[in-house]
Amino acid sequence: MLFNSLEFAIFFPVVTILYFVLPHKHRWWLLLGASAYFYMAFVPSYILILGVTIVVDYFAGIFIEEAKSTQRKKLYLLMSLIANIGFLAFFKYFNFVNSNIIALADFVGWNYPIENLKIILPIGLSFHTFQAMSYTIEVFRGHQKTERHFGIYALYVLFYPQLVAGPIERPQNMLHQFHEEHFFDYQRVADGLKLMAWGLFKKVVIADRLAPLVNPYYNNPQSFSGPELALATAYFAVQIFCDFSGYSDIAIGAAQVMGFKLMVNFKRPYLALSISEFWKRWHISLSTWFRDYLYIPLGGNRVSQGRWQFNLFIVFLISGLWHGANWTYVIWGALHGMYLILEIKAQQVWNLIPEKIRTLPPLWLIHLSQRILVLGLVGYAWIFFRATTLEFAWQIGTRIFTGWTDIPALLKLARSILNNYELLITFFAIAIMEIIHYFQERGSLRTMLAQKPAILRWTLYTGILVCIVIFGKIYAAPTDFIYFQF
Repeated sequence: MLFNSLEFAIFFPVVTILYFVLPHKHRWWLLLGASAYFYMAFVPSYILILGVTIVVDYFAGIFIEEAKSTQRKKLYLLMSLIANIGFLAFFKYFNFVNSNIIALADFVGWNYPIENLKIILPIGLSFHTFQAMSYTIEVFRGHQKTERHFGIYALYVLFYPQLVAGPIERPQNMLHQFHEEHFFDYQRVADGLKLMAWGLFKKVVIADRLAPLVNPYYNNPQSFSGPELALATAYFAVQIFCDFSGYSDIAIGAAQVMGFKLMVNFKRPYLALSISEFWKRWHISLSTWFRDYLYIPLGGNRVSQGRWQFNLFIVFLISGLWHGANWTYVIWGALHGMYLILEIKAQQVWNLIPEKIRTLPPLWLIHLSQRILVLGLVGYAWIFFRATTLEFAWQIGTRIFTGWTDIPALLKLARSILNNYELLITFFAIAIMEIIHYFQERGSLRTMLAQKPAILRWTLYTGILVCIVIFGKIYAAPTDFIYFQF
């Protein structure tokens, strides 16, 4: 079930009203049933995969806690991880690995008999797999007590607002919330609904309007000039942010309405002054997951310089593979790993420059230069994230630097943009988003708005809703969120 669908517009208020009407002791089964129904609206049979991993991890948590020796605790943890990673590897990576073996076999003339399987990747498999794994890992580490209530544990994995595309939660944050009684609170409900509306605005007014502008260029890159491909890449950078952060806002807002607090997943990442800061602002639940469960166990930055850089690179290489079973995603992750290593080197050189010289340019100019550089590097990496094949990625990645001296062609491109009414509407919506980001960067927008006259606040809220109704792509078939494929 999509957040931007008519079905969800009915599902959400019905479930929420029933949630507050039911006594607290019965609410868990309402949410569990609603979450299962929400997930089964995609492919019903894949609920069985979730069911198996839920049972395995539920008992693994109990066995880990009750085990007398560290050796046995490790054994139960390993069994849990194998079950989770096994499902993920089979559904997401089997055909990818097998296709590469087939290609290698053809190259060397080897008769390789195994064909690719006709399997469909379950929606959100990477997300709920990582969330389930964090539970058994935290129980093993002694940071989380075992959840003995099977229904509550199943709800932790299945909770519908963040089931399909995150945020990837931790048991310390979520499990206790399912045991707590949440009362109806007007301000909390209103704030949650506002956040949902903001996420929907980013999805249907900006992301869905940009998607048709991106697709033709990336589906047939050889037919377009460098400036056109650069523009399409810039469109995609905005599209993927609005699409994914829009989903996160709706998820967080929907949970907040019922009294649950999910972690923040985005903090205006395109305002970052460095690549490392970008990853502290983008998909925070995933980047912190990799930090806690892969980067730090590898040694983090508490090792030699070379090993530290190796750790960073490996984490981002795996992060790229997490996003998709395609070499384009691996290269995307490798690029970000390389960016971070080069950033470390650049920072070391920067620190050798006398402070007096470093502070000569105005601070605003330094920050502007940093943001432009980060946007350029992140934007270039998005080419590999969006391209469907390495061939297309190579074509775009090389052609994007050509054609910038053809002034007539550039003027024609500019006129086509100015004459595109639909595109100008999208630019206006992006401008609204960036103005709001400007104020959010300087403090809590909710606090600032609370100090303004009611007429000003409601004008803003009404304006967002009017934009969704008039300019949002909500009347055709609802479009999937980009991260559903992961």
